[in-house]
Amino acid sequence: MAGQLRGAARMLGSWRSYSLKGQQEKVSADFVEALKAVVGKSNVSTAKVVLEQHGHDESMHRCFPPDAVVWPQNVEQVSQLAALCYDHRIPIIPFGTGTGLEGGVSAIKGGICFNLTHMDRILDLSVDDFSVTVEPGVTRKALNSYLRDTGLWFPVDPGADASLCGMAATGASGTNAVRYGTMLENVVNLEVVLADGQILHTSGQGRRFRKSAAGYNLTGLFVGSEGTLGLITTATLRLHGIPEATAAAVCAFPSIQAAVDSTVQIMQSGVPVARIEFLDDVMMDACNRYSGLTNAVAPSLFLEFHGSRQALQEQLQRAEEIVRQNGSSHFTCSKEPEERSRLWEARHNAWYAALALRPGCMGYSTDVCVPISRLPEIMVQAKKDLEAFGLTGTLVGHVGDGNFHCLLVFNSEDADEYHRVKTFGEQLARTALAMHGTCTGEHGIGLGKRQLLKEEIGPVGIEAMRQIKSVLDPKNLMNPGKVL
Repeated sequence: MAGQLRGAARMLGSWRSYSLKGQQEKVSADFVEALKAVVGKSNVSTAKVVLEQHGHDESMHRCFPPDAVVWPQNVEQVSQLAALCYDHRIPIIPFGTGTGLEGGVSAIKGGICFNLTHMDRILDLSVDDFSVTVEPGVTRKALNSYLRDTGLWFPVDPGADASLCGMAATGASGTNAVRYGTMLENVVNLEVVLADGQILHTSGQGRRFRKSAAGYNLTGLFVGSEGTLGLITTATLRLHGIPEATAAAVCAFPSIQAAVDSTVQIMQSGVPVARIEFLDDVMMDACNRYSGLTNAVAPSLFLEFHGSRQALQEQLQRAEEIVRQNGSSHFTCSKEPEERSRLWEARHNAWYAALALRPGCMGYSTDVCVPISRLPEIMVQAKKDLEAFGLTGTLVGHVGDGNFHCLLVFNSEDADEYHRVKTFGEQLARTALAMHGTCTGEHGIGLGKRQLLKEEIGPVGIEAMRQIKSVLDPKNLMNPGKVL
């Protein structure tokens, strides 16, 4: 998929206007040698292919390669490298697994890409305290594999096997957020290397408390900062107990309105649903074809419930009552791990299933989030707008917390269709803002949503962010051109 998106990126370079790296002097050979002196010759690269690999993520934003890539092995090296860049006014761009969707790793002003994947230790696991500390190279799947025999797990699941520190940097969430929260609620402490090389522990070194009212919430400041305030070198995370029992259910509805109304009513009823995902009829048809399912081709909900066996039965019964009151004619549930895994694998493959609707075409995902009471209105309107704009697209999302995506599939060589996709995305975001929602629920601002951020938080909010940025990064070296 990333290769397909990069091909589109070259054609879609006009989507945004950026401050390009031509305004920045090229990193000198002497500076590259200074980098090698810190991390060793084998951990620095200026090879064109390596630079291009690090100049893009999985978004459609065009590739902006850095001038060099470094692979630090520990926080001390990160600190030394940052201080070196700071002294020479060289931009710093963090890189994890490259799975972002908003161009967050593009080196639009050149500089040094810090690939942090060699720092991949799992540190300081405390089963009794439900916490663990990880370095940037640890992904969510690697952590949960490590935790398998402890009775604990880390539930934040954005779909991709992303770096956990990268997930903190982008404020990621996913299918489990309705029950377990986003990264914001599950990060306890961060170790951050600031622009000048100083090392900050946002909650105090080594601390892993469950709650605190001590001063400003520095941890929350860096979660979602997208590498613009510092480099996250460790994250202390909140773990959760693996539930005694788990069940999944699928239910089909006569309309989008009925499905989303059921979502709202299930949430209002107090049923502690762990996942509640919406897929429209087009998405269900695509998933059936791509993943070999036989579900009804209709607006549908995928649900998952966690708890004791007795509580699970009560949750399933109440949820079924609600969906049937809203016209659902198909409600099937399963407690078998294989069937549940197959169902959620199909949900996680929704992006690829959507792309398969038009082979050879490109994809673009919106990311709005609205108050749950406005969810039926905006999703019904989005479906109508897709038809009005003449676009191929599906609706899918984490409707339990008001967040959904339109997965648009289009011909990147068709200028008119490209313009319609762009216009649709911006119109949907502004509709969400008018409903007191946000332009991004989990993908972040990156390069593409900076104007929408201004509209969302207003001039006073933007100025407050700029002042915070200027204090922590006075030379504007940390991932410049992103967010603000």
